[in-house]
Amino acid sequence: MTEREFAIDVVRRLREAGFIAYFAGGCVRDEVLGLTPADFDIATNARPEQVCPLFRRTIEVGAAFGVVEVLGPNQHKVQIATFRSDGLYTDGRRPDSVVYSTPEEDAQRRDFTINGMFFDPVENRLIDFVGGQEDLRRRVLRAIGNPVDRITEDKLRMLRAARMATRFDLSMDPTTEAAIRAMAREVTVVSAERIAEEFRKMLEHPRRTAALRLLDDLQLLIVILPEVDEMKGLPQGLPAAPTGDLWDHVLKVMERLEGPTWPEPAPISFPLAFATLLHDVGKRRTAGRLAERYTFHGHEHVGRKMASDIARRLKLSNEERVRIEWLVDKHQYLCDAQVMRSSRLKRILVHPGIGELLALHRADSLATGRPINHVEFCERILRETPPEELNPAPLVTGDDLTALGFPPGPRFKTILDSLRDAQLEGALVTREEAIDYVLRLNAEL
Repeated sequence: MTEREFAIDVVRRLREAGFIAYFAGGCVRDEVLGLTPADFDIATNARPEQVCPLFRRTIEVGAAFGVVEVLGPNQHKVQIATFRSDGLYTDGRRPDSVVYSTPEEDAQRRDFTINGMFFDPVENRLIDFVGGQEDLRRRVLRAIGNPVDRITEDKLRMLRAARMATRFDLSMDPTTEAAIRAMAREVTVVSAERIAEEFRKMLEHPRRTAALRLLDDLQLLIVILPEVDEMKGLPQGLPAAPTGDLWDHVLKVMERLEGPTWPEPAPISFPLAFATLLHDVGKRRTAGRLAERYTFHGHEHVGRKMASDIARRLKLSNEERVRIEWLVDKHQYLCDAQVMRSSRLKRILVHPGIGELLALHRADSLATGRPINHVEFCERILRETPPEELNPAPLVTGDDLTALGFPPGPRFKTILDSLRDAQLEGALVTREEAIDYVLRLNAEL
């Protein structure tokens, strides 16, 4: 049984019990577009207390809003929501109260016409009170009713509008667009987590660059990421031959970005896409000018700190934040890979994020018309070098130093780092050589 077949069975059971039941929202939109929905939502006139007895396994996931989740075989699940009208949204995020209502009233309280349609899978019939089918035909994203009212109810709808318009390649209805631009500053009432989740969906999608352009055009990007807006007007290229500003460059890099190929092909992750957006974010703060060129000394380290602050502000996970910081900090590191000492190169090639770093290096070089020899060089080493040679087990550990009588302290790290470099350079092969090296090094320190 597929997820859709399970959802149809749920609709049938509700119908057999005497209730109205339809597919609702995004799954209807996707099927009208010929896409496969990620999940199925059902709208009904049955109330939660009437829904639950009809099914063996249910979870009340939003009892205050009339939402019940029905669990089925093979981990299938659908959410069933009672037709409702929403009360006031005093916090600009969620209704203070709901009133159970009719299908037509339920459609009117939804965000955009393309999300306001219902579908009867039993009778194979589309129910469209808001003109969503016609808007999809015209390739238009339009708010239901007054767009100011819809956005006032939930400010996150501004970001959702940008995401859906780019995801489905829709133009934006002028009144909806004007309302978003006028109210863009109010998106800050939305929680950082909800903003980050919408942004994550945009950057993970192949049309990520179009989403960034639209966010910028709608005046949302400057509110969410003012640091990115600082890229505008910062010249790129040589003073005598400018190639646009930094914002243009970053968009070009985003367009050339592809997923990692090492250790195996992978899609573009949110941390990789976000780090690509932020890789030069430190340039404005470090910009200088010589007669023949612009300078941005240390911009990668300044950018790392800025990226860390942004990630914390958006309340990203520690894992995402650390990876973004590392990618921004190292986005120029491999440019000299072909002349780099083996110890330095091997240390970074064994990092878990090396595939993403190489993807960023490749996109950055292609966007500026530079060769990608350094990327191909690193990929060849990764393919041809045995793992035990790239990342051999340490010949001597901190415990060994303690056993040799070295007191714990800053000297520990100095000795171990020097020892590791010598091992990665191939100067030390055996444990005996390593211990002798440690004793000689200690005598010199």
